[in-house]
Amino acid sequence: MDPLKRINEAKNMGILPPKVSDLIEKRFSLIISGIERIEKASQINYPIAYVDPSIIIADNYNSVDIGILFARTIPVTLKNSVQVVIQISAPLVAYGLKGTIHAVLAHEFLHYLELVTRLSKMEIISDEISSNLFENVYSDNTRLLEPRSVFNNDTTLISHITKRFPSGFRDYKLEDKVMKFWINEKLPVSKISLDTNNVKLNPKLLSSVKFNEVLLQKLEIIQAKNSKLRKKKLY
Repeated sequence: MDPLKRINEAKNMGILPPKVSDLIEKRFSLIISGIERIEKASQINYPIAYVDPSIIIADNYNSVDIGILFARTIPVTLKNSVQVVIQISAPLVAYGLKGTIHAVLAHEFLHYLELVTRLSKMEIISDEISSNLFENVYSDNTRLLEPRSVFNNDTTLISHITKRFPSGFRDYKLEDKVMKFWINEKLPVSKISLDTNNVKLNPKLLSSVKFNEVLLQKLEIIQAKNSKLRKKKLY
């Protein structure tokens, strides 16, 4: 799949101004370098990723909570199989610093590994997501793998993740740019409520899903390392 297909479509339809789409295409090399870096550090192939021509705003209609989702990991059903894809928001590519982009890509990669683990063990029917942003961040942090168990000796990448995701991703400079150059300019915005940000999968379909055996073996090794790291944290 062409990762910039939807950007080019939005440009041709006049949804994105040429200068914005050109900026995204110019800076897409940061996505490529981030994916290559993650693959080198983890020795695991990155899943299919594409750039979406919008920014996703997640809000809770019962409170003042609001959050920007710069990327999402989504299980997609295709005929008789499940494919996990990474959706990257266009403003992240256009305005994010290299370290921020790599951190977001790595964080979504951890989501990918967590999903593959749960799918392979038939531990997921509906991916539960709280309608409260704080509760969702807590759930996110407690079930993901420790970055050190996945990215081996890339200490800089591990530092990018831990500094930018201590309790949910926040980058105020990036958010200011998104408000000024994207939202205020009336460029595409997708609004969702977190309690609708879930995916339901058919149990019968899940039973037929097959994952690469080498990937599953690598995940077992990572899970063992992750368990040891978490025990060290506790004691």
